[in-house]
Amino acid sequence: MFTEVNPPTSRTSSLISPRAIRAATLPAPLRRRAAFPPQRGPLLPAVPSGHASQLTAAVASIMAARPPRLPAGPGRRRGAAEARILLVLLWFAGAGVEGAAGTEPPLKCDELRLGQYMCDEPKIDNSTQEPMNCTNHTAYVQCLPAPNITCKDHLGVEKVFTGHEVGFYKPIACRNVNGYSYKVAVALSLFLGWLGADRFYLGYPALGLLKFCTVGFCGIGSLIDFILISMQIVGPSDGSSYIIDYYGARLTRLTITNATFRKMQTYP
Repeated sequence: MFTEVNPPTSRTSSLISPRAIRAATLPAPLRRRAAFPPQRGPLLPAVPSGHASQLTAAVASIMAARPPRLPAGPGRRRGAAEARILLVLLWFAGAGVEGAAGTEPPLKCDELRLGQYMCDEPKIDNSTQEPMNCTNHTAYVQCLPAPNITCKDHLGVEKVFTGHEVGFYKPIACRNVNGYSYKVAVALSLFLGWLGADRFYLGYPALGLLKFCTVGFCGIGSLIDFILISMQIVGPSDGSSYIIDYYGARLTRLTITNATFRKMQTYP
C-alpha cells in the first residue's frame, strides 16, 4: 500500500516579504542606506534679522543639539558636510550683521536728546543785562554730555564723556541794546512826560518838542506815551531794545504771517 507523502512546506518562506527580497538584491552601500535611513537634524530656530547675538545663540543651540550618530557610510558623510556648510553660513551672516552695525557713523554731541546733556546758565553782562559775547542776536553757552555718553564734540573728536567735558556750544537768542534803560524811560514818561522828556530820551526830538509846547497834548499825549512805553510798544528810535534785567519782565513779540505754517519748528 502506497501512501502519498507531501513535502513539508517551509514556514520561513512565508515570512519573507517582497521588500526584503528586493533589498537583498541591492548592492552593499544601498542596503546599508535602506537599513539605516538618514535622520533629519534639529530644526533651525527662528532668528530675526539684524541681531548678531541671536545668530550666535542659534549656532550654539545647533551645535548643542547633536543628532544621533549614524553608521559609517555616504549618508553620514553627507549629513556632516551639510552641517559644516550651515554653520559656516550662519557665522558669515553674524559677522556681516556685526560689520553693518559697526559701520554706523558716530553721533554728534549737538544731536543728543534732552536728558543726555546739561547746559550751563549764560553769563550776564551787568551793563547790558544780556549774555556775554552777544553777536548778531546770538550768544553761546557750553553744554556737557552726561556720563558714559559717546559722541563727537565740537572739535570733531569722538570720546566717552564723564560729565565734566564740554561737548558742544548751544546757541541762545540775545537782544541788541544800545544804552537805553527801560526803567529810566518809564520814570521820565511818568513824571516829565508832559514836558516831552521821554521822547527826547528815546531819540524822538520832534515829538518831544511838540509835547513840550502843548504840555503833553493837554495831558492826553503824556498818558498815551506812558502806556505805550510801559508796555514796551514804543522803544528807542535806533531800533535797539531796552536794557531790562535778564530775569525781569520782558516782552516777547510773536508775529504770525501767511507763511508761518510753512516754517518748521525747531526744538532744543
